[in-house]
Amino acid sequence: MKTRTALLLLGLLVSACATSSSTASASASSAAPAASPEDARFAALLDEEWEYDLRESPLFATFVGDLRYNDQLDDMSLEAIERHKQHARELLERLKGFDRSRLSEPRQLDYDLFRLNAEMAVEGQRFPEEYVQISQLGGIHDMMAQVAQAVPKRNVKDFQDFVKRLRAVPTLVDQAIALMRKGLEAGVTPPKVTLRDVAGLIRNQIVDSPEKSPIVSALFEGLPPSLKPEEARLRAEVTAAIGEAVLPAYRKLLVFFESEYAPRAREAISMSALPDGQAWYAYRVKEMTTTELSPDAIHAIGLSEVKRIRAEMEKVKAAAQFKGTLPEFTRYLLTDKRFTFGSRQELLMTYRDLAKRIDPELPKLFGKLPRLTYGIRPVPEFSEKTVPAGYYNPGSVEAGRAGIFFVNAYDLPSRPRWSADALVLHEAVPGHHFQIALAQEQGEVPQFRRHGHYGAYVEGWGLYAESLGEELGVYQDPYARFGGLASEMLRAIRLVVDTGLHSKGWTRDQALAFFRENSGEPENDIVVEVDRYIVNPGQALGYKMGALKIQELRAAAAAELGPRFDVRAFHDVVLGSGALPLSILESRVKAWVVQQKAAPVPAAPAR
Repeated sequence: MKTRTALLLLGLLVSACATSSSTASASASSAAPAASPEDARFAALLDEEWEYDLRESPLFATFVGDLRYNDQLDDMSLEAIERHKQHARELLERLKGFDRSRLSEPRQLDYDLFRLNAEMAVEGQRFPEEYVQISQLGGIHDMMAQVAQAVPKRNVKDFQDFVKRLRAVPTLVDQAIALMRKGLEAGVTPPKVTLRDVAGLIRNQIVDSPEKSPIVSALFEGLPPSLKPEEARLRAEVTAAIGEAVLPAYRKLLVFFESEYAPRAREAISMSALPDGQAWYAYRVKEMTTTELSPDAIHAIGLSEVKRIRAEMEKVKAAAQFKGTLPEFTRYLLTDKRFTFGSRQELLMTYRDLAKRIDPELPKLFGKLPRLTYGIRPVPEFSEKTVPAGYYNPGSVEAGRAGIFFVNAYDLPSRPRWSADALVLHEAVPGHHFQIALAQEQGEVPQFRRHGHYGAYVEGWGLYAESLGEELGVYQDPYARFGGLASEMLRAIRLVVDTGLHSKGWTRDQALAFFRENSGEPENDIVVEVDRYIVNPGQALGYKMGALKIQELRAAAAAELGPRFDVRAFHDVVLGSGALPLSILESRVKAWVVQQKAAPVPAAPAR
């Protein structure tokens, strides 16, 4: 949620910092020479606030590549949270003291984005999101297993730092329980129906022997050869900390969850049923879409898109020469064994092969490619039952960590082959890995922009990337094309279901029924999706809203420029400034179109 807890580490596209020493981060924020005294003053503030963020959230710092706080966990006490809120209010007042007109043009964009972030943070203080520390998507119970995948593993000190973090888990669990108790008092909890599997997820972390902990397997995966002589000692230190600190804390958490939290969790599923819930959902919609559109307007867009995509699915069914109805075609695709993977390894290798087929095609559509590499791994078994089909965790060049696309191999019959193409395009290339790595590798821009996140842009780009499958030669048969449409339909359904649940009084059964009627998703994924929207309201809206805006801008630019339109240049403009609110992205693309129209036509090559 808003506070930097384990929820940041669940494949929700946390940004990445690129510093590895105590002096690098301050200078990196303002690498560009100041163009005016006001620029210099603003750059100093950005440096100061970046350092504050890293210092106050050691987990965030580690995850994004700054290693100075690797032996610490975040302070999630009520006092610390209130201190952070006060700091945010003071920061916004400081920002009001700058004269935007005296900033250089690049710094004006920095200022606009930084102030927007500050305003949204202060506005969001009205809503106690910090009270929700656990859900079926993850939380305090699997945080250390998630962190173990991201920490550096270069030397003995890295492991010793992690041991100190393990020893601090009891304090963090106590803080999380205190927040959840406040949530119970205020009526702010996840809905009870979505918590049905959480006790089992906690138990997945409570092993009978510390050596069997998912933390250990995640931490020692890919141990460098130089540390092999130390492995036995390091394992002993890690397992001792797990046995003496982590497991007792998780047992305490389980008792609290089963005896106190789950029985008293709210029955209502709509965010509107929470205290101040209608305003809270409106805020989430604005935050996640970066638009001023109402839930009603978004609901209508979703219904229109569902109708349009369904018509496209009918065309694909005809191309596949299937004689039955669309629901019958969907059942065929979900049940015929020709579309089922025979093993987890086969699924994983198929995804990896597909990614490597896409890589050499990317220069056709992009002028600039990222330097950072990526890999594909299975979702950890301790969380695979309740998380989506795939997600991406950013890497960091400076931290020596590649970006990772995690693909879910749980329940193989629910992972059809025809869904692979769109998922790789979205999560890896040219989707999340491509976009986030390029953002990290921007030149002289502040750190907060290199590692920023606007859901409608980031997820919108991921969905737009799926639409590039034809141009990249990926969707090679009607079934793969149907997979692309099914993925797009999923995002259109989200507009309808999310707003239906949280602003129109839909029941969970209504949401499930609408999904079944219109999607090609397996039943397990439908349940996971609906419950995801229930516990994370508004987040799912950004995908389709962002993709629609990028597609609209591309169509408008192509119409304006005609034969002078260069899709590679267009993509470079869209990706060239990192994540942006949709309105700012639109203004930058329109300015680029004006520049292109004014530029002289290149001379034809001599013969």
